Amino acid sequence: MRIYFMLLMMQIRRKIFILLPNRVRVAMLRRDGVRIGENCIIHTPYFSTEPYLVEIGDNVAISSGTEFITHDAVGFLFQDHPNMGLYGTIKVGNNTFFGLKCLVLPGTHIGSNCVIGAGSVVRGEIPDNSVVMGNPAKVIMQTSLLKQLLVHSPGRLETHMYTPKQKRKVLTRHFGIE
Repeated sequence: MRIYFMLLMMQIRRKIFILLPNRVRVAMLRRDGVRIGENCIIHTPYFSTEPYLVEIGDNVAISSGTEFITHDAVGFLFQDHPNMGLYGTIKVGNNTFFGLKCLVLPGTHIGSNCVIGAGSVVRGEIPDNSVVMGNPAKVIMQTSLLKQLLVHSPGRLETHMYTPKQKRKVLTRHFGIE
């Protein structure tokens, strides 16, 4: 019964987490032990059961649904080592962006100036200035090439600071949805 209550409280905390302002989310994660740099935007509460093994650099944006996993309990399968746990740190460099629902596995070190594509399963060493996607995530291009593709994309619009009403007007006009 106590475990059920603890799990229920964890689920409630995670749901409330998403509704909080970013500065409060970052403060909560720091209190849990996640080492977080400056100017980060974090939309996920999923930092494993050992959050103190995760380090996030400066200017990192992490989209919702992304999970950082610092352990593997597969030792449970081996009866001669039933208490064995496998652990690994996770380190994310500066100026890195995570798309929706990424999964970062134990022992992963992601360099600076990287883009992690939505739904990617990331493991191992990701070099600086890399764009990675897939399962398993692989480097598909350099960040500088991605920038050129985005700058010249027909879907590129400068709407980041617009209100929702302003953005809707620009997008519906641009895509002919009026």
